[in-house]
Amino acid sequence: MDPACLINRLSEEEREFFLREGYLVIEGALSPEQVRTLAGVCDKIDARERRPGQERSLLSFPNVVAEDPALLDLIDNPVTFPKVWGILGWNIYLYHTHVDVTPPADPAALGWRVAWHQDSMRVNDELETDPRPRLSLKIGYYLTDATQPERGNTLVLPGSHLRNEIDCPQDGVSSPEGAIPLCVAPGTAVLIDRRIWHSRSANLSHLTRKVIWYGYGYRWLRPKDEMTVGHLLPGLDPVRRQILGVGLSANGTYDPLDGDVPLRGWLREHAPEDAERTLHGGGAARPPAMVRGKNLGRV
Repeated sequence: MDPACLINRLSEEEREFFLREGYLVIEGALSPEQVRTLAGVCDKIDARERRPGQERSLLSFPNVVAEDPALLDLIDNPVTFPKVWGILGWNIYLYHTHVDVTPPADPAALGWRVAWHQDSMRVNDELETDPRPRLSLKIGYYLTDATQPERGNTLVLPGSHLRNEIDCPQDGVSSPEGAIPLCVAPGTAVLIDRRIWHSRSANLSHLTRKVIWYGYGYRWLRPKDEMTVGHLLPGLDPVRRQILGVGLSANGTYDPLDGDVPLRGWLREHAPEDAERTLHGGGAARPPAMVRGKNLGRV
């Protein structure tokens, strides 16, 4: 990983905004050339996977890293990946990917329903804390012009990542008070806390909306899709191998050794403050919990 990416580390202003609002918009995350290449990749996937009769429907296709070298290069995008470790820390990997292609809808037979939700499904039913833990985040790379509403924009309710429930009927039409469409240009990345209440929206434009989503979580989370990446691993650098799920042992996801988390070693060399930082603490990592002189993780 090129140390030049450190220029894009999470700033204090970005940290505060993400903690408060639950999302972050990063303009210029992709170059125009990357946008063209990745849009072409989306077109190929869409042409292969879209079925007759679905010409106006959303195509959401998972497990895409191996589809093209340009998608592999996104896993440690130098503009966005420093934000990921700045938020989640170094014990992370890529657990979920999907490409979304949303053609223009037919207004006469729209049938589109908003569906306000938090990501991770059963996690939100089975974790009892309030608010629920972050656990993961997603990056959406917009490849088409969504600078205006009604272009299939992602809808978000700012600050709602700290609320387990929102006051909004799930009638497919209503949106909670304060909800906004994220209006972004091609090449923009949108980072969202998995807990933020959000929804897709109808594409009433003449453009086909194309977005690539990458989900990063802690290494002890199970992958959300197949993540068929084993054949990509030979020749990858150690940090990329960690991002794609390589480790020394199952226990290393909970109690990692240096070989499990080369990102930690890279940060200790190039950005030692990030190797120790915690998002909420804003400084050095908290010491391990101790009870009667024993480390809780080692009794």
